[in-house]
Amino acid sequence: MRIVVAGEALVDLVPERDGRLRPLPGGSPFNVAVGLGRLGVPTGLLGPLSSDGLGDVLAERLDAADVRPLPRARVDRPTTLALVHLDTQGHASYTFYLEGTSATGMTDADVVAAGTDAPTFGPSPLHVSLGAVTLTAPGTGALLARLLAAGTSRPLVSLDPNVRPAVIADLAAERAAIARAVAACDVVKVSDEDLAVLHPDRDPLAVAGDWARSGPQLVVVTRGAEGATALRADGAALTVAGVPVDVVDTVGAGDAFTSGLLAALDAHDLLDRTALHAATPQLLRTVLAFAARVAAATCARPGADPPTRAELDPADG
Repeated sequence: MRIVVAGEALVDLVPERDGRLRPLPGGSPFNVAVGLGRLGVPTGLLGPLSSDGLGDVLAERLDAADVRPLPRARVDRPTTLALVHLDTQGHASYTFYLEGTSATGMTDADVVAAGTDAPTFGPSPLHVSLGAVTLTAPGTGALLARLLAAGTSRPLVSLDPNVRPAVIADLAAERAAIARAVAACDVVKVSDEDLAVLHPDRDPLAVAGDWARSGPQLVVVTRGAEGATALRADGAALTVAGVPVDVVDTVGAGDAFTSGLLAALDAHDLLDRTALHAATPQLLRTVLAFAARVAAATCARPGADPPTRAELDPADG
């Protein structure tokens, strides 16, 4: 197993033109894991799946992408739901139905079971995506915070704060928890919109620069159609342009970028903090450009439906 992704799996209820809601597998960690699997990276998803029918749908999507569910055992709580709202430009916002559902109850026993199911779980690089679950939430959120804090036991740890204001009870507390987690990580991917929520009175790139100086090797800020900017602890920055595409919607675009980023780091043997520290700007630009193309391919079709490697242009590597 090359990487473990930790966090929730849920079902997005996406509105169609006739007003009906279409259920689609989703959840930021789930999307990242599926994206990695489709790009050929052996991946495990640490996050409970329900034993209900929607849990079956999620399990089938993981299996089709060759992603291993961790732990294998399913839970009796119902599958978490997210109602997707799309604006006129196809940009998504979410309302979550969380209480008593599968996403909220991950425990230390699940982590132990994951290690039993997959002996490589312990030393694998770890990626945590937030979203429906926040670091200040009890249960799964608290567990994810502990996993991030213990990240030095792994070759590399990455984080996507994926800020969802609707589920944040105390913004100041969540801001502080994210800052602590960022300082413990090697790679952070964050959108300019996330940074604007966390620090509404500051320039997003200035905040990202502070984060880069706090501990990570790399902080990547995605800026939608304008591309992405990566900042390093020494103050160096580089930017790649966005990839033009006819946008259907942006559901899962940020997660697809994260999958592309991690897959490209893996392809260039950079899923290791020492190797990442030594990476050249040219190599990092190649990594970011690949991630941007993966995100663009996802925007060109409905829902969180990241591309396989075969669906990308051969020049993408």
